[in-house]
This record gives sequence, structure tokens and C-alpha cells, in this order.
Amino acid sequence: MHFTGIIPARYASTRFPGKPLAMIGNKSMIRRVYEQALKARKLSKIIVATDDKRIEEHVREFGNVIMTGSEHKSGTERCGEAAEKLTAEKLLTKDDVIINIQGDEPFINPQQINQLAEILQNPAVQIATLAKKIISTETLFDENSVKVMLNKSSKAICFSRTPLPYCQNTKTAKWLKNNEFYRHIGLYGYKADTLLEIVKLPEVTIEKAESLEQLRWIYNEYDIYVGISQYDNYAVDVEEDIEKIPKNLYV
Repeated sequence: MHFTGIIPARYASTRFPGKPLAMIGNKSMIRRVYEQALKARKLSKIIVATDDKRIEEHVREFGNVIMTGSEHKSGTERCGEAAEKLTAEKLLTKDDVIINIQGDEPFINPQQINQLAEILQNPAVQIATLAKKIISTETLFDENSVKVMLNKSSKAICFSRTPLPYCQNTKTAKWLKNNEFYRHIGLYGYKADTLLEIVKLPEVTIEKAESLEQLRWIYNEYDIYVGISQYDNYAVDVEEDIEKIPKNLYV
């Protein structure tokens, strides 16, 4: 079993066009993600998957890149096309693992990638992701912070932009005291054959309602195993988010 990290990167972001090429200190966003992924000991290969020639030319200065179509609606779909091409070139087998690394988390902790890879070493696990315990009410009620509820086997029961579970007859200020809540970390791992299956599934109603692709997989009865991470992530959704990243992370 080999672990391949794929970093989906598109130029035409609605909220932040050209985001992968945005400079954070003296390096581009995509380069910082790539260099963090290089520190993950479990990965044998790292590839940026993009549909833009500007990103392709930039990545070739420091790493591996593969061109994909522009029609993809999600990073998973872009990873799926990249996986198809790698399989055709005999650089990937059905038992290998793809780690989908978010291209907008420039300081992703390599230990999170390793943790996800370790979960996927279990033959029973086809899809895995990470979550972190929520400790702030602001995060709990932030619709941009996706919540996940787990069963006793650490499989995801559901994902939602609203808090899960709902605490009936309890003031919202006390929700965190009475229950445990988990924020989803958008890092995915898939067995290669499973990835090629799920990208062919049609959209479903609950996925459209929440705008969360992982609900499509649960609807179609794929188990998503969830590891609990101890690390915080700094995602960049809009340009202003760059200023929120602690400067001590820059190197």
C-alpha cells in the first residue's frame, strides 16, 4: 500500500480568485501547502491537481503537477480525475490510498496527514477524515464551521453546518458544557478504488441542502471513519484570512 497526497488547486475561486498563487510571506499559498505535505512521512508521492496553466507553471518550479478538467465541482472530483490518470499510467493501484490535502491550508500540520494515513491502513476503512473538539461557542454556531457527529465506532453519523447534536431545552451558552461537539477538518483519505466509485455517484438532496459532498457518501452507505486531531488549522477562504494567520508560522 502506497500513500499519494493530491492537492486540488483551482484558480477561479469565487471568493478569492487566484488563491493558490497568493503570497503568504515570501512563498505562494500552494507552495506552502506542498512543503508542509513533504514533511508527512507516510506520503510516497505528492501531486498538485489543477486546471490552470498559471498554477501548473508555478508548481513545476518546485514539485509535481497534473492537469485536470475545469468542470469539477469539488476537490474530490479533481482528485478522482488525477487518480484515473495515475492509474492509467500504472502509478497507482486500487489498493493504494489517496490523501486529499486542502490547497487553502498553508500551514497544515504533517501529523494530521500521517494520522489519516494510519487510519486507512486498516483494511476495513475505505474513507477517512479528521475532526477536532469544539471549545468555543463562536465556532459551534458558525455555519462555515462544519460539525460532525460520531457513533461508538468513530464513524460519522452526519455532517452539518448547524450544531450536532441539538440540545433541546438548554440555553445555547450551556451547550458546550452539556455535550461534546466536533468540528470537521476537511482533510480526506480514500482507498483508490473507493475514490473512483464515489466520484461517479449523483448528487443527493441533503448534500445540496448543506453544500457538503460527504453527505452523498453517507447517503449511499459508505462509512466515513473519523480520527480526532489535536491540532488547529488556518484555512484561507478570503484574502483577509491571510492576515489572521499567526506570523510565527512563517518561515
